[in-house]
Amino acid sequence: MSNFLIRQEAFIGTDATEKLKQSHVAVFGLGGVGGHAAEALCRAGVGTISLIDAERFDLSNCNRQLFATQDTVGILKTAAAKDRLSRIAPDCKIICYPIFFGAENVPDHLFDGVDIILDAMDTLKAKIDLARCAKERGIAIISCMGTGNKLDPTAFRIGDLYQTKNCPLARRMRKLCRKCGINSLPVVYSEEEAPRVVAQTANGRHAPGSISFVPGAAGLAMASWAVRKLIS
Repeated sequence: MSNFLIRQEAFIGTDATEKLKQSHVAVFGLGGVGGHAAEALCRAGVGTISLIDAERFDLSNCNRQLFATQDTVGILKTAAAKDRLSRIAPDCKIICYPIFFGAENVPDHLFDGVDIILDAMDTLKAKIDLARCAKERGIAIISCMGTGNKLDPTAFRIGDLYQTKNCPLARRMRKLCRKCGINSLPVVYSEEEAPRVVAQTANGRHAPGSISFVPGAAGLAMASWAVRKLIS
C-alpha cells in the first residue's frame, strides 16, 4: 500500500484502491477544469493518466488553473502537469500528448488501455470528435460544459447532456450530438444562470469571464464521477 493512500484505503478499501492503481484515465484539456481533475485522479491513486493539451501557460491562466504559476508561464501544460503529478505520486505513470485533439489528429496508441475519458476541452468540434471516438471504442466518457461567467461552484451537477439547462454550450452540443447519433452523454454542467458580461479582449471580442473557485469545482466533480465508476 502506498503510504500516501492510507486514509483513502481506510475509507474505500484495499480492493477499490487496487482497482484505481490498475486503471488508466485520459484527461483532455489541462485548463481550470482539467488540471484539477488530473490532480484529483493522481491523488486518488489512479495508476496511469494520459494528459492531452497542446497549449503553454500564459499569465492569465494563473487566476484559475492549478498548474499555472509565475514559474510555469511559457511552459507546455502537459510538461508542467507531469512535473507536479510526479512529485505527488512518483509511481503514477504519466503519458503526455502535447497536441490539439481532433478527428483528423488521433495519435497511435492514444486510446490504448484507456478505461475512462475526461473531456475538459473548450472547443466544440474537439468535444464532439472526442465523444464520437469514445462511442466508437466503447470507452466511458464524461464531458464538461461551460464554466465561464459563473460564480457559484455549488451549482454544478452531473447528469445527461439532454437534461441540462442554463448552459449555452450544452445546447449547441445537443444539436451536434443528435446529428452524430450520440443519444446520451454524461456531463458536468452548471444550473447557474450566467450574468451578462461586457468585458472585451484586446481584439474587441467578448471573452468568457472566469474566477478562481469555479472551474476547479467542475474538475473535481469529473474526477469523482470517474473514481466512482472505476471502483463500482
